[in-house]
Amino acid sequence: MAMTADAPTVAPTTAAEPPTTPGATATEPVAGQVAEQVPGQITEQAAAQAPPPTTFGAPWIRSAGEVAWKLVGIVAAVAVVFYVVGLVQVVFVALFLALVFTTVLLPLGDFYDRVMPRGLAMAASLLTAVLAVGALVTYVVSSVVSRWEDLAIEFATGLTDLAGLLTGIPMLAGLGGPDKWLEDGGAWLQSHAGDYAGTAAQSAGSIAEGATAVVLAIFCTVFFLTQGGRMWRWALDFVPADRHDRWEAAAAAGWNSFSGFTRGMFFVALSDGVLAGIFLSVVGVPLALPLSVVVFLGAFIPMIGPVAAIVISVLVALAAKGPVLALVVLIGMVVVAQLDANVLQPLITGKQVSLHPVVMALVVAAGSVLGGLLGAVVAVPLTAVAWAVYCTLRRTAADGTPVAPDTPAVQDAPAVQSTPAVEGTTAT
Repeated sequence: MAMTADAPTVAPTTAAEPPTTPGATATEPVAGQVAEQVPGQITEQAAAQAPPPTTFGAPWIRSAGEVAWKLVGIVAAVAVVFYVVGLVQVVFVALFLALVFTTVLLPLGDFYDRVMPRGLAMAASLLTAVLAVGALVTYVVSSVVSRWEDLAIEFATGLTDLAGLLTGIPMLAGLGGPDKWLEDGGAWLQSHAGDYAGTAAQSAGSIAEGATAVVLAIFCTVFFLTQGGRMWRWALDFVPADRHDRWEAAAAAGWNSFSGFTRGMFFVALSDGVLAGIFLSVVGVPLALPLSVVVFLGAFIPMIGPVAAIVISVLVALAAKGPVLALVVLIGMVVVAQLDANVLQPLITGKQVSLHPVVMALVVAAGSVLGGLLGAVVAVPLTAVAWAVYCTLRRTAADGTPVAPDTPAVQDAPAVQSTPAVEGTTAT
């Protein structure tokens, strides 16, 4: 009876061992079992006894290498972007201007949208902007034309006073008077006429490209205002459906940053115009209000606009009040320009785009070195948009938004389903 009672305990043991090769003989299963168990069913002891994978260097060296390769990839991508932008510079300028116009006109269009259809409201906002800029330019030109004869007489008097002042200095006594200056200037222009002819031809080509960019920008602005939402939804269709929320948030952050930059530029230009108008009025320069409008419009053109506004203001002061007041105006306008560059822009524009003033200064310097005037203009807004998009994408991923790395956790589910099958086999 003891022998028959022990038989059932031995039978399950021998039945649990041969699942490897059912048709093998008594001598073959040993080799067959080793060949199939080692690659497919490694136990925890075997995994612990396995040698660790060979690695090169310390962990910080590997981390530094990964970061270095990522930086190389980023630099290569930025270089490709700059190369492509250089090939289609006119199109890039037109698109940038169209986005600037859209950020300025969109709030006005939304206001008009309350009382008229959407398309008509956007057209009315565009027309309002054109009329406003045209009115400012017309006011400046008409103010100068109305006093042109007086300014010409005062300018001649100012040059005579300047010549008397300079001839009183021993080192500058040989410069002569205004007549000699005009004669020398005419001779210099005649001797360099060929160089200026080539420069004029290049300038004509640049002016034609600029006009093309402005026309294309206005054309794109009309569609951005009237069909911007539809165009964005069409572009969003190229993104997987599970990523729509993340890219919607990133696009909204980038657009808010770009709009903030445009608003900051407007407030800075307005502040420059007000400060310059107050200063010119206090010192007694004629045409102070038209000159303040020139300063306001020039603030939208980095580097060139402020310098042109300073030169025009100094010339008007020289013509009206003489060299002493012209020197005072020069010093005061330079102070206004420095206040704009070092205080107003970092505080107002930097706050709108969430960039530190040091970062803004470095970005403008790098943009001017890489892309000249165009690089200096677009460096800050593009950096602000890129930073806003990056921060939004990183934040949405950290908040638990479904992303690709979470997918393997779902694929591990079949391994959990094997547990009931093992329990059923043991029970039988």
